Amino acid sequence: MAVLYVELVCDVEPIRVVVTHAGPHVLEVAKVVKRRIGLSLWHGKGLLGRLPATILVGVTSDVAEAAADELRAAGATVEVRY
Repeated sequence: MAVLYVELVCDVEPIRVVVTHAGPHVLEVAKVVKRRIGLSLWHGKGLLGRLPATILVGVTSDVAEAAADELRAAGATVEVRY
């Protein structure tokens, strides 16, 4: 009886949500960051001071799009990178 070895190769990179510009309402965007990833408001605002900033990594496309829509509604410029 022969033994088969199979190696699965996945070349799909994880989906990332990247904020490229915080917009005019940085505090509102920081509140969304706080809700989405659990950072304190102070740390979220600090993260937005060093743009571009990756907010979420390795999430599903539905979660990424929902987060991006929420950040855009707060005034940020956001990219969902596949």
